[in-house]
Amino acid sequence: MDALLTKILMTLGSVASIGFGIWHFFVPRIWNWYSYIDRSAPELVLAVRAINVFFSLSLVLFGLMNLLMVYGQNANRYSVLIVLCATCALWAARVVMQLVYPQGSMNPALQYGMLLAFILVLGCYSASLVMVLQDKRPS
Repeated sequence: MDALLTKILMTLGSVASIGFGIWHFFVPRIWNWYSYIDRSAPELVLAVRAINVFFSLSLVLFGLMNLLMVYGQNANRYSVLIVLCATCALWAARVVMQLVYPQGSMNPALQYGMLLAFILVLGCYSASLVMVLQDKRPS
């Protein structure tokens, strides 16, 4: 039962990560990010764009890696643990950032909705990590 629950939780977390990653590729255009940057600082636009692409791609790749780990035939316990630990660290950092420097603060529903979504994704991955750690079957 734990293996099935782990698979379900990792799938939910992965789908959410991939969804956030894909969505985030479009965030600068949706929220008109570059209009807030002085036109005399084009290098800042390039830097923000590069960071956003790196972040968005990281979310998509971490989600895909977790899916490959949970559904792949050649994944072993150690590799699953490494990827899950990295993913939990990524989402824990996102939860902390939302608590310390909240985004969406112009609308409490958005601000706390984002926080809830980030906590849920972290919860899916963290619970999976705990279950994989407790699994005593040989890998």
